Amino acid sequence: MSKTLIVIDMQKDFVDGSLGTAEAVAILDNVKKKIEEYKQRGDEIIFTRDTHGEDYMDTNEGKHLPVVHCVEGTPGWEIYEGLYTEGSDIINKPSFGYTGWGDYNFEEVELIGLCTDICVISNALIIKALFPEIKVSVDSSCCAGVTPAKHEAALETMRSCQVEVQ
Repeated sequence: MSKTLIVIDMQKDFVDGSLGTAEAVAILDNVKKKIEEYKQRGDEIIFTRDTHGEDYMDTNEGKHLPVVHCVEGTPGWEIYEGLYTEGSDIINKPSFGYTGWGDYNFEEVELIGLCTDICVISNALIIKALFPEIKVSVDSSCCAGVTPAKHEAALETMRSCQVEVQ
């Protein structure tokens, strides 16, 4: 059975940039180890990048979260240094959840990354809806939320929706 690791939005702006948190910095070693584990086994690894344009502040998201971040082509948009694995796919997504997961043929998926309560949960639930019979899991030690309380709330919601939380 093939396993896929999806690394959600581990970008400079979310780690130590404009929306960075101490919790995001704290998971870096765990994330690196998880990516290496999948790489050593030869499993599929997919990275997502939150991707915005120069007009971010005029978008619906920008009106609700008025902090410019992950503008395509800027240093903050890039995958955090030392995480990307050569040959891995990168998906640029303009919203919290990527709607193209149905184009993949997943057998088992594990998600890690940022932010647990926004993009990780959005993608986990989309994948679970598209592939209700596969194992979808999240490694909580490789995720961080906007706050620790929101991280825990998102993990509990995912458990309720039959996403396995480790």
